[in-house]
Amino acid sequence: MPFTDYVSLAARLIEAGGVLVMLLGPPVALALGARLWHEGGAVVYRSFREYLGRAILLGLELLVAADIIRTVGEAPTLERALALAVVVAIRTTLSFTLQVELEGHWPWQRGR
Repeated sequence: MPFTDYVSLAARLIEAGGVLVMLLGPPVALALGARLWHEGGAVVYRSFREYLGRAILLGLELLVAADIIRTVGEAPTLERALALAVVVAIRTTLSFTLQVELEGHWPWQRGR
């Protein structure tokens, strides 16, 4: 089996992991949020939202890793590299804004 086949398989497995995380994230977040039902609706909602956001962030990170592995491991071309740059920029922006929304502050303001 050529090396590029292993790289392609690794990228597909990581990509499948990212999709699986995002598919399983909502029911797991709902279950974890429901454990706090006795504390009131606002706490349940906040908890669900945080767990769901974390699942989406993890899924996005896995998808970015798969894209990088696929682009670098298979025959890299300028066109593929540019497409990767666009995809990574979009996914990184999504991850960044989601993290800011979840934590309520910019990453460089953690100490405040």
